[in-house]
Amino acid sequence: MVNLYEEVTTPNGHTYTQPLGLFINNEIVQASSGSHITSIDPATENIIATVQAASAEDVDKAVQAAKKALQHQSWKNLPGTQRAKLMAKFADLIEENQELLASVDAWDNGMPYSAAMAEDVPEAINTIRYFSGWADKIFGQTISTTHEKFAYTLRQPIGVVAQIIPWNYPLLMAAWKLGPALACGNTIVLKAAEQTPLSILLLGQLVKRAGFPAGVVNLINGHGREAGTALVQHPLVDKVAFTGSTATAKLIMATAARTLKNVTLESGGKSPLVVFSDADLEQAVKWSHLGIMSNSGQICTATSRILVQRVIYHSFISKFKEAVNTISVIGDQWQESTYQGPQVSKAQYDRVLSYVKMGKEEGATLAMGGEPCAIDGKGYYIKPTIFTDVEDSMRIYHEEVFGPFVVISPFDDEQEAISRANSTSYGLGASVFTNDLQRAHRVAAEIEAGMVWINSSQDCDYRIPFGGVKQSGIGRELGTESLDAYTQVKAVHVNMGLRL
Repeated sequence: MVNLYEEVTTPNGHTYTQPLGLFINNEIVQASSGSHITSIDPATENIIATVQAASAEDVDKAVQAAKKALQHQSWKNLPGTQRAKLMAKFADLIEENQELLASVDAWDNGMPYSAAMAEDVPEAINTIRYFSGWADKIFGQTISTTHEKFAYTLRQPIGVVAQIIPWNYPLLMAAWKLGPALACGNTIVLKAAEQTPLSILLLGQLVKRAGFPAGVVNLINGHGREAGTALVQHPLVDKVAFTGSTATAKLIMATAARTLKNVTLESGGKSPLVVFSDADLEQAVKWSHLGIMSNSGQICTATSRILVQRVIYHSFISKFKEAVNTISVIGDQWQESTYQGPQVSKAQYDRVLSYVKMGKEEGATLAMGGEPCAIDGKGYYIKPTIFTDVEDSMRIYHEEVFGPFVVISPFDDEQEAISRANSTSYGLGASVFTNDLQRAHRVAAEIEAGMVWINSSQDCDYRIPFGGVKQSGIGRELGTESLDAYTQVKAVHVNMGLRL
């Protein structure tokens, strides 16, 4: 019999029991095959734990459980106010276990523990709490037509939702998906990223403790090529919500199209950050640094293309380098001083270094970094990388790298800035720095992106919609817009006297 649990101790001293199986029907169960996923600490390259990977058969069990829960009166007939209470309890339990969950995510992902405590877990808590408040405020409308007809609409859950999350903020990305789906009364099968399989199983235990009926939330690990594919193409899945690469999003969309599933896709980005000469330069530099170097550059909206008006270009570069040297302290997850931890995996580490090599070959100037910097000979660490003298045709300018890797390029006027900001297949986020209010709004309207920050970068909020245009995705998460993504409208026509 394969062990379903293992006692482990995090490097910062939390001893706990790590589930190793699949969370289906409110229980940790054994996978049907011998496939597994090994979690590696990216700072030390040591094995943390090995969890079981779902097969297509396991995915079917999870989907069947979700379908049964969707139709069971314990969930189907549960008033929205009671759903809200379950969600609020769930948020409370995450908060009670915040230090442990932050420790596991930091260990598994490589993000600094301080960042996990300040960002990943608190924002997950806030997101669940926010959507708990919406659970009893989702309703249709009455529509006036004639005196012989009474018409109204119902907003109902879409049904069984498949959710696939990335590895860069494991708990937060889970909350972004779970929050609106639960508030709207759906049932869920969520697959975690292969690189970060641990915290999602702890979350499952909190789902059960919160009192959710069995089968409402099912959480699995699995390889994308098997479990992910089986989940997306399952005939009982009504919607797919995915966050990850554009290449994978295209495959998911093609697969979902075979059964016309509803989809929400949040995919890649190569977000521009435009700095005009009248901007507060100190603030522009600080926000620009945060926009690309936080979380080791592993952010889908990372402002990885910085366009600076030519008259301040060299001054900006000089100050940006100073910010990197001062702020981007590289270290393991557990040091208070650490700003940048390792890349999440060897594959991601190799990917970033391959783009450094590519940038040199394309003729750009490597102005800073671009080198491995192992600690005691271990870890997937890379020095913050800055390229200048970058042409728009270069791959490092228009392809997503997903690391501490930025290109900085000059522009002359507003129209050029807009044109070059838009010269990419992506359209997720963008930032504009200027003290000219009219220009700020004008440029924000012209940039092809789902989100534009004016005089900031990356300060997302669970109350504000999040999503992209072009090849950065379809649909929106967060805010009230995400409630639309997890409900469907039914029109009811009542004959009040029309006779044939």
